[in-house]
Amino acid sequence: MDWPALVLSLRLGGLTVLLLLPLAIIVGRWLAYRHFVGKSLVEAMLALPLVLPPTVVGYYLLTGLGGSSLIGQWWEQFFGQPLVFHFSGLLLASLIVNIPFAVQPVNRAFESIPQELRDAAACCGMGFWRTLLTVELPLAWPGVLTGMVLTFAHTLGEFGVVLMVGGNIPGETRTVAIAIYDRVQAFDFNAAGSMSLLLLLLSLAVLAVAGGWARPAGRRHVLPRR
Repeated sequence: MDWPALVLSLRLGGLTVLLLLPLAIIVGRWLAYRHFVGKSLVEAMLALPLVLPPTVVGYYLLTGLGGSSLIGQWWEQFFGQPLVFHFSGLLLASLIVNIPFAVQPVNRAFESIPQELRDAAACCGMGFWRTLLTVELPLAWPGVLTGMVLTFAHTLGEFGVVLMVGGNIPGETRTVAIAIYDRVQAFDFNAAGSMSLLLLLLSLAVLAVAGGWARPAGRRHVLPRR
């Protein structure tokens, strides 16, 4: 078992969820309640990582964040280290590739909230933040939780983008998915099987716990029928 790779994957997944969650709520709510020219194009751009091959996404991120790019040069100038083949670049790539997994469930959850509830909150004198925190987010909680779970699970299993942007540096960018690939390449199927089984059980546990939390929340906030 490659425990450092597993710890790095868990760290990467946790940070990705933590940093992407506020953006998912902001963008998901904005897309749910705003209608503007080019909205379909914006939604298509946000969903691109779902349909593009991971190597294609990884290639564009590698060229866009590498040492010859403006972003890569700026990062290296201010922080004294390259962005690619480093954990910071791996985290940035993970944030970008997980945008649709975080935004789409949150967007659908906000879209399902009846406009009448927001109007009623406004009639009661509730401001934007109070309405968001006490009315909208409790109702959208199952979608938010789904986005968090999908983002975390996808981060654990991501391979193509991670390998392209981060490489395979032990303790720095080697995730458990890459460690499994290395063990298979070395014909160490016992180690590969052990890590694969652990990843499978971990993913099942996360999905089961999230489903158990989301169902009571959804039932609690269902509006009574007339």
